[in-house]
Amino acid sequence: MSKRILSLLTILALTVFPLSAEEKKETERLDNCGTVLKEILDVPDDIPSDLLDKAECVIVIPSVVKIAFGFSGNYGKGAMTCRTGEHFTGPWSAPAMMRLEGVGVGFQLGGQATDFVILVMNPRGAKSLLKSKVKLGADAAAAAGPKGRDAAAASDVTMRAEMLTYSRSRGLFAGVSLEGSTLRQDNRSNEKIYGRKIAAEDIIRKGAARTPPSGQQLIALLNKKSPKNLSDPESLK
Repeated sequence: MSKRILSLLTILALTVFPLSAEEKKETERLDNCGTVLKEILDVPDDIPSDLLDKAECVIVIPSVVKIAFGFSGNYGKGAMTCRTGEHFTGPWSAPAMMRLEGVGVGFQLGGQATDFVILVMNPRGAKSLLKSKVKLGADAAAAAGPKGRDAAAASDVTMRAEMLTYSRSRGLFAGVSLEGSTLRQDNRSNEKIYGRKIAAEDIIRKGAARTPPSGQQLIALLNKKSPKNLSDPESLK
């Protein structure tokens, strides 16, 4: 069955069979990922554009307390998108749902609503996330991301990190350490978003799904803000 026919059948199914409460929750969460990233990128002294332009993937984990989902206890749920193509040089992919878990998250939040943005800075980090659960600081080098003009003065540790992590809480945006936390695919949420069982790797690397309406703001924003990968081509091989 062609992707076009499959997409039309999905749209038809959504028209005939309204979303369940859980499916609606997931689509709202994905939509909020785009809103959160737009708000962060629209603020001065946010994520440096030169770092975003060298990122292979972006993960957004929103915390939406007002509608009681997005963060609960010591875990957060959000979405990941990567540049397409064999060497991560194409447009941004359809999003795959992800989970952020562990003591690092709970410690940083302190009971407050917090949004997280994670830049994946090399192909190795991207591929490992799409294969299995990754513990930050152990399976992948992670560092608090520099912001604004601080990017030019970033330490060697930051520049060698596979992932750069940021948080926003009470309107304050800063780099934050998430070492000890884990990132993994959220296959159940992917099934609710796409209407079928589908792996994150198939969504992001194999183009097995089109971007759903709830993810279009996120992908359009990244294609506008960072249309090209400006990493050293040798580092992408």
